[in-house]
Amino acid sequence: MMNYYLTEMQQALQQLAREFARGTIAPAAAQYDQSAEFPWPIVKEMARMDFFRLWIPEAYEGMGGGITEMALVTEEFSRACGGIALALAGTALGTFPILIAGSEEQQRKFLPVLASGEGLAAFCLTEPEAGSDAGAIQTTARLDGDAYILNGTKHFITNGGVARFYTVIANTDPARGARGATAFVVEEGTPGLIFGKKEDKMGIRASATCEVVFQECRVPKENLLGKEGMGFPIAMKTLDRSRPGVAAQAVGIAQGALDHAVRYARTRQQFGQSISSFQAIQFMLADMATEIEAARALVYGTARMIDSGEKDFGRESAMCKVFAGDVAMRVTTDAVQIFGGYGYMKDYPIEKYMRDAKITQIYEGTNQIQRGVIARHVIKESASGQ
Repeated sequence: MMNYYLTEMQQALQQLAREFARGTIAPAAAQYDQSAEFPWPIVKEMARMDFFRLWIPEAYEGMGGGITEMALVTEEFSRACGGIALALAGTALGTFPILIAGSEEQQRKFLPVLASGEGLAAFCLTEPEAGSDAGAIQTTARLDGDAYILNGTKHFITNGGVARFYTVIANTDPARGARGATAFVVEEGTPGLIFGKKEDKMGIRASATCEVVFQECRVPKENLLGKEGMGFPIAMKTLDRSRPGVAAQAVGIAQGALDHAVRYARTRQQFGQSISSFQAIQFMLADMATEIEAARALVYGTARMIDSGEKDFGRESAMCKVFAGDVAMRVTTDAVQIFGGYGYMKDYPIEKYMRDAKITQIYEGTNQIQRGVIARHVIKESASGQ
């Protein structure tokens, strides 16, 4: 791995996450993939080791880290299991709207609980008819005295059914479309908060994914994030900050697959020698390693850009998500190929990496949508002479 000149604290964090992934996540990855159960024992151990404090400001019992720290840990956890890693990364996603738009009172109420890991978070944007077209959300919120009444269904929600706090985008003024969207925090146990179908997924099976349904769900006015009509900008700012986390997950999955492929190539004997001595295999491994390092560099660079206080990083956020997701899919496909027939069998771990990799090209904005985002930035910059 290249020297990215991480701080001593970041290097120590990276090493701690790597040891945790190897010692705790990796041995349980196949079990949770098969059972599709949420890995509560591992999540509680993550909390005990303070991983959920990373991106929370010190004022709210966090460690004051940023996107870089989140990316480092997500990558290492995903190297062992992309699904288990999502308990952490999905909570970061659900927490970002509170960090972006929460009042002092709201942050003091919610963030210490999230920092301790006593409660997880989920981000509720996607709906059955509003996936890539996030502005088409149909979940509504109407003001009724001292509360908003939410009605609608959110779809494919990571940490759905296991989170304590749900940051929800609902429409307070449907006539205004996306400009009528508003953000809320809905707490576990709120009457009218119902959990629907639990999804039976191809990959990331250790991650809880389900429908989150609101039926006359009464949310206190004090749980409104920002102002009415600010929901869509809050959602877009959230995704710009979270996409490097998806990219880090993709890098981790790809690196884990390469690790397995190299070990297998060194030990697998054909024609009286290890297959790692064959130029065809060597070239595959070389391309895999090169693409992973390029993706990692883009992820770390984007994370540092965000942490430095840059205001406009939508293009870079989309770039790292697109590139790393595509790399993860190519690398895991080639890793299965190196394993040959064994790679297709669940007796070996590599097929799981390929299944887990696919989602990184889809969620938090498909790679096709991200390419549109990138193109708009490039065209705009050209027109302005930048």
